[in-house]
Amino acid sequence: MKSDERYSFYQTFVEYGGVKQKWVLLLSHKMKEKKEATLTRKLEKELEKAEKSLKKLAGDDFFCEEDALKAAEKWIADFPSVLFEKVDLKTIKKREAGKRGRIYKDEKLKTCYRIDGIIKVNDAFVLNEMEKMGLFILASNDIRLSPEEMLKYYKGQDKVEKGFRFLKSDTFSISKVYLKNKSRIEALTMIMVLCLMIYAIAEWKLRTKLEEENETVPDQKGKPTKRPTMRWIFFKFQGITELITQKKGKTKSEILNMEEIHWKILRLMGEEYENIYL
Repeated sequence: MKSDERYSFYQTFVEYGGVKQKWVLLLSHKMKEKKEATLTRKLEKELEKAEKSLKKLAGDDFFCEEDALKAAEKWIADFPSVLFEKVDLKTIKKREAGKRGRIYKDEKLKTCYRIDGIIKVNDAFVLNEMEKMGLFILASNDIRLSPEEMLKYYKGQDKVEKGFRFLKSDTFSISKVYLKNKSRIEALTMIMVLCLMIYAIAEWKLRTKLEEENETVPDQKGKPTKRPTMRWIFFKFQGITELITQKKGKTKSEILNMEEIHWKILRLMGEEYENIYL
């Protein structure tokens, strides 16, 4: 991909459900590198686990070669990331169950078989897993979009998803609202989306002003940030109340619990916001 060296792509046109579409197979080099490192750590753990399991299997006795080989095949099937580098059967002579003491010269012993194997990482399995890493598909019925634009829109949907996650949180207390009428549900949804739009605009406006004036506000951990969430800003304004008093027929309004950080945020948001609290 020319505009972003972190990605490579292959595009093709298909017709699905009677609709012509553009499908783009993308490879994220950063994601591939990260997943390969994760796979390497996982393989090390699986190899260690397999070696312990094989050691336990090597202690089992089998009464014929066929049973021992079948057990080895069944065992290796449970560990697709490893394979036998070498597998042999060794025979041992054992007394009948329950007999103890010295073995006599002419005593009849039974022959048992044990698995003696060495395992290693299955390179074919690893290669197959790595070939799929970092790959994902984007599809659109707007065939005019370039792969770069499709990737941009795909990344941008994260902001929309975060917004709807905010709507579904306890902030709106949707779990306490019960509506059966379809039109009322649609109306509530419209109000919620409008609230989300206003929320997003307010957050964008505050972040833009913080960036323009090279200012910061404290985040949840008290550290300075230029990208606060509006939800956190709303939380900071909790506890601010309006006190209205009357004396000799005159009404006086006063805003309580205002601190320097509140006035700073209002100043950044604009004069209209300051006037509400003044």
